[in-house]
Amino acid sequence: MDNLSGPKSMHPIYRKSKLLRRSRVFWGSIHLWRPRLVFWTGALAIGVISVGFAKLADLAQHAFARVTSSGEWTSLLPLLLTPLGFVLSAWLAATLFPNSQGSGIPQAIAARHLHHEDDRTKLLSLRLAFGKIMLTILGLFCGASIGREGPTVQVGASFMLAVARFSGMAQAKGLILAGSAAGIAAAFNTPLAGIVFAIEEMSRTYESRANGLVLTAVILSGLAALGLSGSYNYFGTANAAPATLADWGLVFICGVGGGALGAAFSGFALYAGIRIRRWAQPQPLTRMLILAGCCGLVVAAIGVTSGGSTFGTGYAQARGAVEGHALPQLFFIEKLLAGFLSMISGIPGGIFAPSLAVGAGFGSTVGTLIGSSIALAAILGMAGYFAGVVQAPMTAFVIILEMTGDHQAVIPIMAVSMIGYVTSRLLSREPLYHGLSRVFIAAAIRARRAIEKEAGEEHAAG
Repeated sequence: MDNLSGPKSMHPIYRKSKLLRRSRVFWGSIHLWRPRLVFWTGALAIGVISVGFAKLADLAQHAFARVTSSGEWTSLLPLLLTPLGFVLSAWLAATLFPNSQGSGIPQAIAARHLHHEDDRTKLLSLRLAFGKIMLTILGLFCGASIGREGPTVQVGASFMLAVARFSGMAQAKGLILAGSAAGIAAAFNTPLAGIVFAIEEMSRTYESRANGLVLTAVILSGLAALGLSGSYNYFGTANAAPATLADWGLVFICGVGGGALGAAFSGFALYAGIRIRRWAQPQPLTRMLILAGCCGLVVAAIGVTSGGSTFGTGYAQARGAVEGHALPQLFFIEKLLAGFLSMISGIPGGIFAPSLAVGAGFGSTVGTLIGSSIALAAILGMAGYFAGVVQAPMTAFVIILEMTGDHQAVIPIMAVSMIGYVTSRLLSREPLYHGLSRVFIAAAIRARRAIEKEAGEEHAAG
């Protein structure tokens, strides 16, 4: 009875049980916090790698420009360097880093639709992320009309899928979504666009269970990129706003024209992909290398005739147009062809930045012809064409707004994005990235069925 007297908190049995509960909570907290810490580390790593990727890509472009402009005869060097670089990149992608070809966004979309971890790993892995970065840099060094932003999506998704495996987190689809959003946010320094891109383009639906992962990944990768590169707008700060009737006419022209051009690009890309896969079937590696070399040669010829303006991402040209400097009237056609050929060649590389350059060039040409603001025309041209290519109007609107900081043209940018989207949907029913993702999904399903069939035959034989 004496042991049970006194305050309950002073009872030795009570104190022992309380310490035990605290110990369990502490160790349970460590168990719960471990995957969170791994996830946060992965998100920060995406930001750091995105910045490093951007700097290496810029160095590769500058190196190509120096090599091809150091003398009179060097201006023709791309006719040799570019096709050889295309062939080497396509060969490395096919042999050492399969599924690294193209943008990388279709691979991330496809991985979210697959149910087996092994199938996802074939599309998203740290090995593939390394290969994607290296081969994209190789392509830019050889003058390919590609960008680094789409590849950054595959890199980000690969890191997050690795986080899922390392930390034991079961939310693979949500983590792929978060990694993709973090990649876009860090690549363009556009956090809102990263979130909208994840919802509108990657998933095509709002997933409330994944919104916390996406938001956290975007914040942390953005902070890492901000700490390394500082605060900046991708294209600087623009203050263009409609002031005349001609300026308002740009909304309709850039929306319909940009949407139609974007639909033509995506529609022909999907059609060409089908035809190329059928043509390459007897000897896929040999024929794809021949295709890469031919595409590289034509890209080089376009670049030489355009004075080198179509090589690389097209960032400098697009930024010049946003700042009010008119581009050559045929630049957008030349850049569109160079980007299309680079895409179907089978080398790793994205279409985000080249698409923005095409849109800026189209807007610049329209603005020049009707006598309106070149800066406003370039911004609206980017919104219309980009919305037409990806068929994601919210992403187009937000990303253009964040990249230019042109808050005076919010309504025109929004209207052009919507008009471009509607025009593109009328002409091409299937969005580009989702159409391309079906190729990877179908290949994974065929491989899975073959494995299951073989396993079934071995079981029956045994």
